[in-house]
Amino acid sequence: MAELLFVYNADSGLANGLLDMFHKIVSPKTYPCSLCGITYGNASMRPEWKQFLHSLPVKTRFLHRDEFLVEFPELREYPLPAAFRIASNGWQLFLSKPELDGLDLPGLMQTITARLALRSERH
Repeated sequence: MAELLFVYNADSGLANGLLDMFHKIVSPKTYPCSLCGITYGNASMRPEWKQFLHSLPVKTRFLHRDEFLVEFPELREYPLPAAFRIASNGWQLFLSKPELDGLDLPGLMQTITARLALRSERH
């Protein structure tokens, strides 16, 4: 089954989550995870993002930076946040940090939809 892996540029855990939430509120322009910034409000996932994820024809998975580096050390060269897609030869970059940094939520959803459609047309 096709799968997308989204990786946050933030570490897991309650304390890190609280620090991230505070950072987004106090200084959103300097918050280092654009993926978190556009898909989450101050405390929870945006409803339109959650609905979009459920509508996708692929499985989605999310990891924090620390979890990702343990599970996928071979992908550590990619700046985070990023999204990857499973391919026949392993994980491939699907959305890069610069791309994610330049998107808002509607743009992110549109880009994902377009790239998934393009890839399904090729196969």
